[in-house]
Amino acid sequence: MAMHHDPAAKLEIHDDPAAQVLTVRLGPIHLPAHADHIAVAQPADLFFRIPFDGWLVAYHPRLTDEAGNTLPAPLLHHVAFWNTGRSDFICPTHEEHIFGAGSELNDWPAIPGIGYRVHARDRMRVSSMFYNPTDTGHAQTYLEVKMEYRLASGAQLKSVYPAWFDVRQCATESEYDLKPGPNVTSGTLKMEHSGILLGVGGHMHNYGRQLVFQNLTRNDNIATLDSKLDAQGRLQSMPVVYFMDRGGYHLGKGEMVKVTATYQNDSGHDLPGGAMGMVVGYFMPDSDADMWQSLVRGKR
Repeated sequence: MAMHHDPAAKLEIHDDPAAQVLTVRLGPIHLPAHADHIAVAQPADLFFRIPFDGWLVAYHPRLTDEAGNTLPAPLLHHVAFWNTGRSDFICPTHEEHIFGAGSELNDWPAIPGIGYRVHARDRMRVSSMFYNPTDTGHAQTYLEVKMEYRLASGAQLKSVYPAWFDVRQCATESEYDLKPGPNVTSGTLKMEHSGILLGVGGHMHNYGRQLVFQNLTRNDNIATLDSKLDAQGRLQSMPVVYFMDRGGYHLGKGEMVKVTATYQNDSGHDLPGGAMGMVVGYFMPDSDADMWQSLVRGKR
């Protein structure tokens, strides 16, 4: 069954300069009870432009109804924000992936002194998918992401780059199928820039048990991320590991890293496109000038 799009789903953008918060609201989405992602009419990719020059410093996602009441997080399959004007430094053929969330709906909190550099009129793409594994239908569902920012005219922050280490490496799609029972999938990636990781979290889907992130060049375990699931195997949360107390974890140019995702699919049947496995963190390059030139050059 082919996925279909809902033309009613739109983006609303609200900028609060006094609070320095940019709110992106996507919807409405109609979510019948017990509807998988194939049965739901999904939003098409949608676009917005950044209205200021500065840094994004935090992301706060939530699901709401039309009146603004918070809805259960498991209604979100996944969402991703992409900067269409810059290349991803790990997968240069891709647009830069700046923010993402799944049914765990983790906040990305502000870290003092750092941010993601943006310029007025930068064009962002929002891709999303919803579903409803619950017993209750939701006719008017919205995804709201509040992004805190700092203006370039009032702050000087160090620029960091979102780092996405995907078990699918640099494939066009990050989703992959799950067979019943245990599923272990790995991917390796080569670092084209040197710098430090400030910390990492993870993104998985339901039945996801663990992400392991390794430095193969040094035979070093960087982080092990164990998920929290409910009794039905639905993802509740993923941990975040910080390295800032030791000055960050340094990755050298040319080093190979490996991501391994472990799932235990207890649904009793195949789940097409039911999995993702990504370790994500903030990366501060040793040379910001070299990094910036390579990302912009890749989009010319």
